[in-house]
Amino acid sequence: MKKIYGLLIVGALSLCTGCSSSLLDIENPNETTIPTFWKSASDAETGVNACYSFLYKEGTWMRWLSFRYDLASDEGWSSSPWIELGDWTRFLYTNYNFYEGNVVHWEHFYVGIFRCNQVLANVPGIEMDETEKNQVLAEASFLRALWYFQINLLWEKGTLVLEPQDANYVPKDASEQEIWDQIEKDLVFAASKLPESWDAANLGRATKGAAKALLGKAYMQQHKFDLAKEELKWLVDKEGSLYGLLSNREDNFTDLNENNKEGIFEIQFSDLNKGGTGNDASMAFGFQRTQFYAPSGIGWGDGKARRWLVDEFLKEKRADGKNDLRLYNSILYKGFAADFPDQSAKYYNYQASSWPAGWGQDSQDCYIRKYNTSYYREREDYFARNNYRIMRYADILMNYAECLVETGSSVTDAAVYVDKVRERAGLSKLKDSPWKESLNSKESFMKRLQTERTLELCFEGWRWADIKRWGLLDTQASIDELKVRDKDFTNFVIGKHKRMPIPQKEVDISKVNGEPQLTQNPSY
Repeated sequence: MKKIYGLLIVGALSLCTGCSSSLLDIENPNETTIPTFWKSASDAETGVNACYSFLYKEGTWMRWLSFRYDLASDEGWSSSPWIELGDWTRFLYTNYNFYEGNVVHWEHFYVGIFRCNQVLANVPGIEMDETEKNQVLAEASFLRALWYFQINLLWEKGTLVLEPQDANYVPKDASEQEIWDQIEKDLVFAASKLPESWDAANLGRATKGAAKALLGKAYMQQHKFDLAKEELKWLVDKEGSLYGLLSNREDNFTDLNENNKEGIFEIQFSDLNKGGTGNDASMAFGFQRTQFYAPSGIGWGDGKARRWLVDEFLKEKRADGKNDLRLYNSILYKGFAADFPDQSAKYYNYQASSWPAGWGQDSQDCYIRKYNTSYYREREDYFARNNYRIMRYADILMNYAECLVETGSSVTDAAVYVDKVRERAGLSKLKDSPWKESLNSKESFMKRLQTERTLELCFEGWRWADIKRWGLLDTQASIDELKVRDKDFTNFVIGKHKRMPIPQKEVDISKVNGEPQLTQNPSY
């Protein structure tokens, strides 16, 4: 089986309680409960499959999370007629309980964590092969860390839940550092027990490399670059055996060559089920972001690219004198056909060289092309079948380069790993490029690396983490720099908007004797 989307949905396993009369306390043989479940190796696998299934929810990369990471960053913006939806990409947070902008993420991350906690609490008691047991526990640990990673990126605090809780649980404050500490613990365990690869029937499950990559990223967000370097080096040392760059970069964004050597961890999307996003057998497994990013007439056009990215791509030609094909495959903009005369001007069922009036005539009307499905259909819907690559090897190479310079290595040594990505794109090495002066110092190299990362990785969900890690949200000078690229940063308040408000209803339900145990973020 190519993907593991055919998951048996366990849902939120819990004891069903009701009337206390012993006469009515009869077990229903058709209903799964905690005492009747968690008995076998099959139950353990079903339980961890339910953890993966929460990747197929709107609050994740399936739909709304890209609004937080792509559109709130300087890479993108929202032109949605749904004003409140757009406002949450413009740092205009009024209703802290706005579902699609805030609550949906909190809710879906913590339900995902709840499912992982059930596995981690119950699987140790199952009699089964120890290696298989440890792999199941490691998968749940990886996924729990993945969810807590997003909580720290968005809110910089939360509540730290490490075992199954019932409806009486009162959320309590957990600091950003406490959450990072747990993420590290989960990923160290996961990396020690996960296999380097899976067989064909289990492609898409977390691997040792995925755990090390995420752990390296967690260390980097905390500026623990020495520890991050050690984890990422493991993946770099596996180049040629487990990992590597694809010769055709665009295979990373279609369904034609999935779970390949460049993919570190992918959400296994599929268009086989065309239902909703509930927890039943008709649950959809499609990638829904494409519907929201595609132009009018093809999709909703709610998310667009910032024009500065187009201009940045056009500053440097490939070694053959032509424009960087990463631009053609990442962004659709008026006049693109003239910049890429050798490439098709057809986009879905439009001849995009004529630029339909409904797509907007302003130069800022640049659409996000990456992950589009025009290669096999004429319009978008909620059931795209492309896997979403949360982490891929090109990202790891540039993370590793950053770790090298941050731990004292020369920029020349670090440039080796950036050059791998550049040369795959048909560009020259940095030393032979218009940016050769970036090799003169650590500071100039890091500035160039910031651009190299966004040209390779734009709209892949890492720009928000990057600009936070680089301190670009911390000073007025850096905010002014972001404003030049993205006018939405005019609304950005230093010390406030680098994190989102905790959903107010979560704060309210945490009150004990009138005092919230889960407090609101500063300045909100």
